[in-house]
Amino acid sequence: MSDLTQLELLRLHGRIEHWLRFGRPVAETTVDHHRRILCFAPGNVFAVVRWAATDLGTGVSRIDILRAVTPGERCTTVSHVRPGAEILLRQSGWPKVERVLLAIDAVLALGIDPADAAPDHWRHVHNRLTAGFAPRPYTRERHVAWFKRRRIEA
Repeated sequence: MSDLTQLELLRLHGRIEHWLRFGRPVAETTVDHHRRILCFAPGNVFAVVRWAATDLGTGVSRIDILRAVTPGERCTTVSHVRPGAEILLRQSGWPKVERVLLAIDAVLALGIDPADAAPDHWRHVHNRLTAGFAPRPYTRERHVAWFKRRRIEA
């Protein structure tokens, strides 16, 4: 278990909600009624959405697309993720979160699991949204090229 990346999900109905948008956990533990821990093998890509309310409405909307790291690999500290992960995409604020969710849906529409999409695509979406531009769509051709590159690097 020490080589797995752990993601703690929290749900306090109507106040705080963290949920997995995509990814393939290899293990899951229920901590209590409000918390559970998902574990990801090194190299797995997953997305977590975080939302929190205040007395005035939505206080926080955030999405992170992360890659689980191997033991000893550099990683970034990410809230509720142990030991940390490689950040492929991080966006805050509902308009940007919604655009990321649409980008995820577009990958799904191609019949591709977003966890299998090229990590560079998620970095591209992050950079374009951060700069205020629309990201280019993911394509089957790019997906095939990613799989070929992965085979060569292995």
